[in-house]
Amino acid sequence: MSDKRLSFKEMCAKFDVTPRTLRYYEYIELISPEREGRSRFYSHKEVVRMTLILRGRRWGFALEEIRQWLLIYEEEGTNAQLRTWIDLADQKLAELGKQKAQLEESISELQDMRDSTAKSLG
Repeated sequence: MSDKRLSFKEMCAKFDVTPRTLRYYEYIELISPEREGRSRFYSHKEVVRMTLILRGRRWGFALEEIRQWLLIYEEEGTNAQLRTWIDLADQKLAELGKQKAQLEESISELQDMRDSTAKSLG
């Protein structure tokens, strides 16, 4: 594990996020950089948390769900956090499966309508 800390600018660049996003994540207590005067520095722990936050967002989790999940680690440890993660992942997988089925149905209907329209034109 590296002890190198990232500056605010380096953190934004590493994760391709805006300064506003990074400040907001700090405001809602998803991350807690070290402060030296007006400067912020991000430890390995904060880099890992940011990785998890962005993965969670990509998978469709709300920021509050992510915040609560990260808090479990702080309060109850790794095993409790992992058990909760499995439950959350199962719920999200079911939700995404329903969305996928709806999308596939919409695509099929649109394709059918498109094909029948093209056929009627001749």
